[in-house]
Amino acid sequence: MSLNQLIENCKINDTKAQGELYKLFSSKLFSICLKYSRNYAEAEDNLQDAFLTIFNKVEQYKHKGSFEGWMKRITVNTVLQRYRNEKVFDIVNENSIEEVEVDIEEDNFSIDYLLQIIQELPDRYRLVFNLYVLDGYSHKDIADMLDINVGTSKSNLARARQILKKNIEDYKLSQSLQSL
Repeated sequence: MSLNQLIENCKINDTKAQGELYKLFSSKLFSICLKYSRNYAEAEDNLQDAFLTIFNKVEQYKHKGSFEGWMKRITVNTVLQRYRNEKVFDIVNENSIEEVEVDIEEDNFSIDYLLQIIQELPDRYRLVFNLYVLDGYSHKDIADMLDINVGTSKSNLARARQILKKNIEDYKLSQSLQSL
Protein backbone atom coordinates (compact mmCIF):
# COMPACT_ATOMS: atom_id res chain seq x y z
CA MET A 1 0.00 0.00 0.00
CA SER A 2 1.37 3.43 -0.92
CA LEU A 3 1.90 6.16 1.66
CA ASN A 4 -0.85 8.24 0.04
CA GLN A 5 -3.28 5.33 0.35
CA LEU A 6 -2.24 4.81 3.99
CA ILE A 7 -2.92 8.48 4.69
CA GLU A 8 -6.33 8.32 3.01
CA ASN A 9 -7.21 5.18 5.00
CA CYS A 10 -6.13 6.88 8.22
CA LYS A 11 -8.49 9.74 7.36
CA ILE A 12 -11.41 7.28 7.63
CA ASN A 13 -10.07 5.90 10.96
CA ASP A 14 -8.87 2.58 9.50
CA THR A 15 -7.04 1.09 12.51
CA LYS A 16 -4.99 -1.24 10.32
CA ALA A 17 -3.70 1.74 8.32
CA GLN A 18 -3.00 3.62 11.55
CA GLY A 19 -0.96 0.65 12.78
CA GLU A 20 1.02 0.59 9.54
CA LEU A 21 1.67 4.31 9.73
CA TYR A 22 2.84 3.89 13.32
CA LYS A 23 5.23 1.08 12.28
CA LEU A 24 6.61 3.20 9.44
CA PHE A 25 7.32 6.35 11.42
CA SER A 26 7.40 5.57 15.14
CA SER A 27 11.18 5.16 15.39
CA LYS A 28 11.90 8.48 13.65
CA LEU A 29 9.31 10.33 15.70
CA PHE A 30 10.47 8.63 18.90
CA SER A 31 13.97 10.02 18.38
CA ILE A 32 12.43 13.51 18.25
CA CYS A 33 10.45 12.81 21.42
CA LEU A 34 13.56 11.53 23.17
CA LYS A 35 15.51 14.64 22.21
CA TYR A 36 12.96 16.95 23.81
CA SER A 37 11.72 14.83 26.71
CA ARG A 38 13.19 14.54 30.18
CA ASN A 39 13.62 10.77 29.99
CA TYR A 40 12.76 7.62 28.06
CA ALA A 41 9.37 7.04 29.72
CA GLU A 42 8.26 10.61 29.07
CA ALA A 43 9.41 10.26 25.45
CA GLU A 44 7.21 7.16 25.09
CA ASP A 45 4.22 9.10 26.47
CA ASN A 46 4.96 12.00 24.14
CA LEU A 47 5.16 9.65 21.15
CA GLN A 48 1.73 8.23 21.97
CA ASP A 49 0.30 11.72 22.39
CA ALA A 50 1.87 12.81 19.09
CA PHE A 51 0.36 9.88 17.22
CA LEU A 52 -3.06 10.57 18.75
CA THR A 53 -2.78 14.14 17.49
CA ILE A 54 -1.56 12.96 14.07
CA PHE A 55 -4.51 10.57 13.73
CA ASN A 56 -6.96 13.25 14.92
CA LYS A 57 -5.60 15.84 12.49
CA VAL A 58 -4.69 13.64 9.50
CA GLU A 59 -7.75 14.89 7.59
CA GLN A 60 -6.10 18.35 7.64
CA TYR A 61 -3.12 17.06 5.64
CA LYS A 62 -3.69 18.06 2.00
CA HIS A 63 -0.77 16.18 0.35
CA LYS A 64 1.15 19.45 0.00
CA GLY A 65 4.70 19.16 1.30
CA SER A 66 6.29 16.25 3.10
CA PHE A 67 3.96 14.13 5.21
CA GLU A 68 6.93 13.13 7.38
CA GLY A 69 7.76 16.82 7.91
CA TRP A 70 4.13 17.48 8.84
CA MET A 71 4.25 14.67 11.42
CA LYS A 72 7.58 15.92 12.80
CA ARG A 73 6.12 19.39 13.37
CA ILE A 74 3.15 17.89 15.19
CA THR A 75 5.50 15.76 17.29
CA VAL A 76 7.71 18.72 18.30
CA ASN A 77 4.64 20.82 19.11
CA THR A 78 3.12 17.99 21.15
CA VAL A 79 6.24 17.71 23.29
CA LEU A 80 6.67 21.47 23.65
CA GLN A 81 3.04 21.84 24.73
CA ARG A 82 3.91 20.06 27.99
CA TYR A 83 6.45 22.76 28.80
CA ARG A 84 4.39 25.77 27.77
CA ASN A 85 2.02 25.17 30.66
CA GLU A 86 4.74 24.49 33.24
CA LYS A 87 6.32 27.95 33.23
CA VAL A 88 9.85 26.52 33.05
CA PHE A 89 11.22 29.72 31.47
CA ASP A 90 12.48 32.82 33.26
CA ILE A 91 12.13 36.19 31.53
CA VAL A 92 15.53 37.86 31.06
CA ASN A 93 16.98 41.12 29.83
CA GLU A 94 18.32 40.62 26.32
CA ASN A 95 21.32 42.92 26.97
CA SER A 96 22.78 40.63 29.65
CA ILE A 97 23.44 37.69 27.32
CA GLU A 98 26.99 36.58 26.65
CA GLU A 99 27.88 34.16 23.87
CA VAL A 100 29.61 30.97 24.95
CA GLU A 101 31.50 28.79 22.51
CA VAL A 102 31.76 25.09 23.23
CA ASP A 103 34.90 23.48 21.84
CA ILE A 104 34.29 19.84 20.99
CA GLU A 105 37.10 17.79 19.56
CA GLU A 106 35.01 15.17 17.84
CA ASP A 107 37.40 12.27 18.32
CA ASN A 108 37.39 12.66 22.11
CA PHE A 109 33.66 12.18 22.71
CA SER A 110 31.15 9.58 21.80
CA ILE A 111 27.86 10.80 20.41
CA ASP A 112 26.18 8.93 23.27
CA TYR A 113 28.10 11.02 25.82
CA LEU A 114 27.15 14.27 24.07
CA LEU A 115 23.50 13.25 23.86
CA GLN A 116 23.57 12.24 27.53
CA ILE A 117 24.88 15.60 28.73
CA ILE A 118 22.38 17.43 26.52
CA GLN A 119 19.59 15.23 27.94
CA GLU A 120 20.69 16.15 31.48
CA LEU A 121 20.26 19.89 30.89
CA PRO A 122 17.36 21.54 32.74
CA ASP A 123 14.20 21.58 30.61
CA ARG A 124 14.33 25.21 29.54
CA TYR A 125 17.95 24.97 28.44
CA ARG A 126 17.60 21.58 26.73
CA LEU A 127 14.56 22.66 24.72
CA VAL A 128 16.12 25.86 23.42
CA PHE A 129 19.49 24.18 22.76
CA ASN A 130 17.86 21.37 20.75
CA LEU A 131 15.59 23.69 18.79
CA TYR A 132 18.39 26.16 17.97
CA VAL A 133 21.49 23.98 17.58
CA LEU A 134 20.14 20.60 16.50
CA ASP A 135 17.05 21.62 14.54
CA GLY A 136 18.13 25.04 13.26
CA TYR A 137 15.20 27.16 14.44
CA SER A 138 15.76 30.90 14.86
CA HIS A 139 15.39 32.57 18.27
CA LYS A 140 12.23 34.25 16.97
CA ASP A 141 10.76 30.87 15.96
CA ILE A 142 11.73 29.37 19.33
CA ALA A 143 10.20 32.31 21.17
CA ASP A 144 6.95 31.82 19.26
CA MET A 145 6.93 28.05 19.79
CA LEU A 146 7.59 28.25 23.53
CA ASP A 147 5.65 31.45 24.20
CA ILE A 148 8.73 33.26 25.54
CA ASN A 149 10.59 36.36 24.37
CA VAL A 150 13.62 36.30 22.09
CA GLY A 151 15.92 37.41 24.93
CA THR A 152 14.83 34.45 27.02
CA SER A 153 15.60 32.10 24.14
CA LYS A 154 19.07 33.62 23.70
CA SER A 155 19.74 33.54 27.43
CA ASN A 156 18.69 29.93 27.77
CA LEU A 157 20.90 28.94 24.83
CA ALA A 158 23.88 30.76 26.37
CA ARG A 159 23.27 29.06 29.74
CA ALA A 160 22.94 25.64 28.07
CA ARG A 161 26.26 26.20 26.32
CA GLN A 162 27.90 27.22 29.62
CA ILE A 163 26.69 24.04 31.32
CA LEU A 164 27.75 21.85 28.40
CA LYS A 165 31.16 23.54 28.28
CA LYS A 166 31.69 22.87 32.00
CA ASN A 167 30.59 19.23 31.64
CA ILE A 168 32.94 18.74 28.68
CA GLU A 169 35.85 20.35 30.54
CA ASP A 170 35.14 18.14 33.59
CA TYR A 171 35.05 15.10 31.31
CA LYS A 172 38.36 16.04 29.67
CA LEU A 173 39.94 16.51 33.10
CA SER A 174 38.68 13.13 34.34
CA GLN A 175 39.97 11.44 31.17
CA SER A 176 43.41 13.00 31.52
CA LEU A 177 43.59 12.01 35.21
CA GLN A 178 42.66 8.43 34.31
CA SER A 179 45.47 8.24 31.78
CA LEU A 180 48.12 9.19 34.38
